[in-house]
Order: sequence, then structure tokens, then C-alpha cells
Amino acid sequence: MPDYGHPLRFGSFITPVNSPASAPVRLAVLSEELGLDLVTFQDHPYQASFLDTWTLLSWAGAHTERVQLSGNVLNLPLRQPAVLARSAASLDLLSGGRVSLGIGAGGFWDAIEAMGGRRLAPGQAVDALGEAIDVIRGIWDAADRRALRVEGDYYRVAGAKRGPAPAHEIPIWVGAYKSRMLRLVGRKADGWLPSLPYLQPGDLRHDNQVIDEAATAAGRDPREITRLLNVTPRESADDLVSLALEEGIGTFIVMGDDADVLRRFATETVPEVRERVAAARAAGGVAPADRIRSSASLAKRRPGIDYDGLPESLAPRAVEPGDAGYARYTSGYLRGGAPGLVLRAATVDEVRDAVGYAARHRDVPLGIFSAGHGLSGRSLNNGGLVIDVGALNAVSVVDAGAGLVRVGPGARWADVAAALAPHGLAITSGDYGGVGVGGLATAGGVGWFAREHGLTIDHLRAVDVVLADGTLAHASQSANPDLFWAMRGAGANFGVAVSFDFAAARVGQVAFAQLAFDATDTAGFLARWGKAIEEADRSVSGEVILGVPQGGRQYAQAMLVVDSADPDTIIERLQPIADIAPLVNQSVGLARYDQIMQAMLDNGPQQGQGEPHAHSGLIRHITPTFAADAAAMLESGASYFFQLRAVGGAVSDVPADATAYGWRDANFSVVAFGTRRSGLDPWWERLLPHMEGLYLSFESATGPEVVARAFPPRHLARLTELKRRYDPTGLFRDNFFIDPA
Repeated sequence: MPDYGHPLRFGSFITPVNSPASAPVRLAVLSEELGLDLVTFQDHPYQASFLDTWTLLSWAGAHTERVQLSGNVLNLPLRQPAVLARSAASLDLLSGGRVSLGIGAGGFWDAIEAMGGRRLAPGQAVDALGEAIDVIRGIWDAADRRALRVEGDYYRVAGAKRGPAPAHEIPIWVGAYKSRMLRLVGRKADGWLPSLPYLQPGDLRHDNQVIDEAATAAGRDPREITRLLNVTPRESADDLVSLALEEGIGTFIVMGDDADVLRRFATETVPEVRERVAAARAAGGVAPADRIRSSASLAKRRPGIDYDGLPESLAPRAVEPGDAGYARYTSGYLRGGAPGLVLRAATVDEVRDAVGYAARHRDVPLGIFSAGHGLSGRSLNNGGLVIDVGALNAVSVVDAGAGLVRVGPGARWADVAAALAPHGLAITSGDYGGVGVGGLATAGGVGWFAREHGLTIDHLRAVDVVLADGTLAHASQSANPDLFWAMRGAGANFGVAVSFDFAAARVGQVAFAQLAFDATDTAGFLARWGKAIEEADRSVSGEVILGVPQGGRQYAQAMLVVDSADPDTIIERLQPIADIAPLVNQSVGLARYDQIMQAMLDNGPQQGQGEPHAHSGLIRHITPTFAADAAAMLESGASYFFQLRAVGGAVSDVPADATAYGWRDANFSVVAFGTRRSGLDPWWERLLPHMEGLYLSFESATGPEVVARAFPPRHLARLTELKRRYDPTGLFRDNFFIDPA
């Protein structure tokens, strides 16, 4: 049997004994410390002296950081497949993509039946396992928004919701020996996991051939199927080298619960086997086969992308349309997408490789994805490339006394707030905890402390950015100051930010107020709201939202933060706002900033589809004429979501030419969502004369006229010149393109 070229991996096979000293977990931790790739546990749910394997996997996952985790193999007749699928996906998400799913058809039927399981004949057990694999993969397929329905002979799923999608493409390995099971492996599984003591001489060669023939008949490349083998400590390095090169085994899992055995295996056997197999493969010209995609997956590739030319650094984690993890990139917060290839960069060097690869694909769209929340949805595209920097999500307090904080672009603002809270620090950062740092920190950042602390970009002290030519540039007031100026408000045009240094503010408990008004006198309400906010103490920031009137009445929902923990001060500063219209509901409570950001967070999958239709503008004052026009628009039903967010205050303290974001004299950001059919566009044209500028993150329209409104003329002229310097070919063009020409 030829070598399949699979990367060599080594693991441990641990008995889940019910030990007070948690011996199985200690062995799992030791496996990781020794550099093994995989930890597996037996699964015999009917064995009272054993710990439950799935609980043990979860506990081991919490005590390790790197090593992969799997059952070896899970007893399917006692583990309902739809629930098992959710359990596996959940542990995969919690562990950072470290789960593999080893399953078996059963055996020990007396014990299984005693536990309430169904006794099956051998052929029935194989058929049941095939149905279970379909159920498991169906649950994981979160991209399919239809309810899952499986009408099997052994498993029935009647309209289950799909998801969550795992953090990575969880492989399904099957423990199998008989021909019928082996053919199932060839048709449906990702790996074959037998135990060497149960095999006779010649079985590996014969069984691999059965698997390969079944795979080929099913239209699969046999190399898609990983060959794993449980071995005893008696097998020597010579034995394992022979098994790898002559029998196609790529993963060896040593059986036994002896720490000394694991140490000898990891420190003596494993290095020798790796070295000898690598040398033999190099001499024999065996091509690596780390990830082989099925013909069905390959058929989903998009034109114009050189999939085979992907850099080695990015290939293992790249996501294509046919991959299980692809669902994550088909929906942002409001907008759908269908990219042709997602490059998941885990290091700065990998970001540089991704940018270099994108430069060779100038004819396809390019998106930069941190959390996918942006209302304009420019991080996703159709048929193009997406560089996902979500793995660059570290948050570190460099100097707590000075408030200096370093944050990766893939962190979410709720995570940043949680990391800073123990230090009494906070960075004003939008109003929703699920927003990614990268997009907001290069656009502006209108948050709960805008009037007191300014925009997020006003607290940026330095940024590291990968430029269009692949170089890494450090930008601050003293280093590349022009680039630093551009990154604060127009950063999406100049590169991929990979690290931000912020000066955080001292923040203690604050008041979070929710006020619901009867705003039937809509024009009067809007005018009074504007006046009250402008006259409020700078410690007050927030927003008000109105929709289509219902039953002849209009209601407004306001959310406000007051930076004070003193009840009397809070009431004093909120009362003038509360008095502008009849209150129909109110709630005011004390909270830490991180608690507010966590409350404004939905950890579920994003569900955006299609194209949002929204317009944005900045306005100095809510004048009576603007208020009347906005009220008429709402009355017409053109906008189902109309928002006024407070800016002004500290935002206006920053000179207009200090950053690329230039509309510093505005006191309000205006956002309206609607549809083309609702008539939002012509109504917005009526509102435009009242406004100057716009906030790009809330605008769905594109084109040079939108960019011209987003920046003051002198700013745009400077940005155009800097675009010529830093991105003359316009590589970064899919997020409100500033044309260097």
C-alpha cells in the first residue's frame, strides 16, 4: 500500500478510570506537555467504574490549550447523534477548534441493552452509523437555513434547528473492521481508526484497499481519509516507520495509562519516526497530503482564484465554499456573503502572506474580516477573497497606570471591556459588544462615552499595519505620521491593521438608562431631544431610536450612559432629557462599562442576508426644519429604524484636521434604515441639505459621490495623495474606495 502522504501525528489512548486523583486528566495534560498531537479516551458508558467520556473530554479540554481531543471511539448506540453533534460543536468552539469525533457502531450489546440502548444486528449497526453521520453533519451545516429532517430507519430528526457550526471542520473517524463498515468509512468518514492488536497480518493492506475502492466509487479521493492506528508500547520505531511508509498510517495513538510509557514514546520513538519518515518521503518524492478536498467540495470553487497557489502558511486553515467552516462567512450582522476563499491568518506574517496572495488576485473582491459586524457589511463579498484576522484577538494592558493598552484587530469590544475592567479602564467603543476592534478603530468609533471621551480613534496612540506591498509599518504621531492620520477614519483604504495601542480612560461604575417616550409629536420630540442632549453635561452620551408609527402613535426608545455612580447626580443630569416628552417606560441602573457591553452582545451566529439599505449623515443641530422633514419621513413609512447618536462634546474638541475623520463640529450622527421599495432614497435626498458628511460604518451606498460626502474636500485630497503613496494600485478598494487616480 503506498504512502498517502498524511502528516504524521501522535497521540495517547487513555482509560477513563474513576480516579480521585484525576489520573486521566493528568495524563492528558502530560500528553500536551510532551508535545503529542492528540489525546483520546475510551468510551464505555455502561461501565460503572469509568468516568463519562464526554464529560472527561470537556474537563481535559479546560485543562489543556493545544492538544486535540477525541473519543476512541464513542459508543454511538448510547449517544443520540443530534445531541452528540451539538456537544462536539460546543466543545470545539469552547476549546478553540480542538475536537475530533471518533465513533463506533457499538458492540457489547448486552451491556448496551442493559443501559436502554437498542440491540442491533451487525448489518443494522452499520446502517445506523451511516444515518448518524448524516445527522451529525446535518446539525453542523449551519449554512443551510432549512430545518434538518432525517427520516431514517434508526434515527429520525423532525425539523431540528442546525448549528452551532464548529470552530473548525471536525473530522469524523470511525472504528471499523468488517468489510461493510470499511466501505462505510470509504463513503462517508474522514478517518479510519482500528487497533493493531485486533488485526491479523495483511489486514491493514486488505482493509485499506476496501476503503479506497469504496471511496473511489463514491467519487472521493482516498487520500481524504486519514488512517489512524491504536498501537501498543511494544511497537518499535522500526514498526511505526514501516506502518507509515508501507501501510499508509498517518496517526499513531499509543495505548496505556503509564506516564513513563508516554514519556518514552514522545521523547524517543516519536522524533525518530518523524525524522525517518520525512527522509524517506523526501527521497521518494511523496507529495504532502495534509488536506484533501472531495470532488464535491472542489466543484464549489470560484473562478479567478488560484487555490493551488495558496501560501503554505495559510493553506491549513483556509476555508473554501465546500468546507464545513464556510457558514461563518456567509452572514455578517446585516449582510450576506459568499466569498470564494477565506484566508484565516493567525500571525502577522500570515497577514503579510495573505496580502501578497491578494495582490496576485487583483481582479476579485477583497474583504478584511475581524468580527463581521459592520452595518455596511464590506468585510464579506461574493466570489472574492476575505482575510480573516479574528485570531489576532489578544488584549494586553501594557501600562495600567498610564492606561496604555494593546489590542488585536480580531478582538471584540465586549472582550476588550472585560479585560480592562479589573484595571478600572475602558475605551469608548461603539454601542455593541460584538463589534470587532479592527473595523471600528479604523473608521471612527461613536460610543457610550463619545461626548465625554471622544471617538475611539481619538484614543489611538499607534497602529501596526500591513500595507499593500506586504510591508509592516508602524504608524504614530512620530513614525509615519501621514499614515497614522489616514488610519484614523479611512484605515480600510490603507492596509490591514494588525495591532492597536490605545490610551484607555479611568472609568468606574456608570448609569445605564433606558427611556421609552410617547413621541407622537415627532417633530417636536426630535427638536427637544437635540436641544436637551446639546445642553446636557458631557458625562451624558447615548442615542434615540424611532420607527414607523403604529396605530397613529409614535414611540421613541432612548439609551443613555451617565458617567457617574452618584444617584442624585444621575437624576439631575437625566431629568431634563426625561422631561422632553411623556415617558411610557423607564429603567436606570448602575453597572460597569464591561457589563453594559456584555449586555449589548449576542453570542449566537450572525444571520445577515442580502444587502442592507441604510444611509448615514452628520448634523450640527436638530433644527425645527430637519425635525419636521425627519418626522415626515417616518410618517411615510420610508424608514423602519431611525437613529440619532450623540457626538459633539469631546469629539468636537479635536481639531478637524487632526484625523481623516473630519466632521468634528457635528453634534449628532443620523442613521436611517429602509428599503428601496419603502422610498428611503428620495426621502434621504430631502434630508441631505441639513447635513454635512457621513459616518462610513452606517452607510450602505457606494461610489465616489458617497466617498466625497464622507470626507471634507481637503481631507479627501490629502487621502487621495496618500492612497497614491501607500496603495497606488488600489488593492484595498472594497470598503469605500478612495481612488488613487
